[in-house]
Amino acid sequence: MGDTTKLVCLPYAGAGASFYRSWSALAGDALEIVPLQLPGRERLIDEEPHRDVHKAVDALLPQLRERLGSGDHKVALFGHSLGAVLAYELAHRLAAEPDVELVHVFVSGSPHPGQGREQRATGLSDEEFLARVGEFAGYSHPALDDPEMREMLLPTLRADVEMHESYVPGTALPLDAPLTVIRGEDDTLVAHDEAVSWNKASGRDFDHVEIPGGHMYLTESAPALVRLIVSKLS
Repeated sequence: MGDTTKLVCLPYAGAGASFYRSWSALAGDALEIVPLQLPGRERLIDEEPHRDVHKAVDALLPQLRERLGSGDHKVALFGHSLGAVLAYELAHRLAAEPDVELVHVFVSGSPHPGQGREQRATGLSDEEFLARVGEFAGYSHPALDDPEMREMLLPTLRADVEMHESYVPGTALPLDAPLTVIRGEDDTLVAHDEAVSWNKASGRDFDHVEIPGGHMYLTESAPALVRLIVSKLS
């Protein structure tokens, strides 16, 4: 079993693997950051994006196997918002992987997977959709202000939001790994009690932590978040 834990990072809606590039420097030698890529963005921009969480995880699992390579591996998972439910489903799949020891699951910016999302953006016009997503996140990526970039990014963002809003958990079994749920303390999309409700998904140690910021706290508080993850895995 390798000594360095690999932190497998799942993207939030509209994001690509490059979001986590800076985390490698923040983690130093404590963690190996392994971001997974969904289709419809960055180097996979020409591929059709997923609209179903379970099909997305079907595709992510062989990508992860390829990234890990041969040998035994200690793996932790991190996912924010849409990434949280991707991490939850992937965690259940990893239980059957003989060469992987799942040591921790970190979920962020999401209610318990069985609870679903009450507020919805799927089916709205482009302007209404972007306004609703901006309300959800309390944050809008600057690229969406550019008409050409918006036209390129909008189909994938719509697919991601639809994937999240239509998600139904594949199992009610508790996770067989320690679980930490993280929330921005000023998050207006995911309430404190909704974050704590993840304890229903935990079959092992459970912890709930709040970090300063809103729903997209991790865009500004990455150093604090990575320190937290490293401390939990030490």
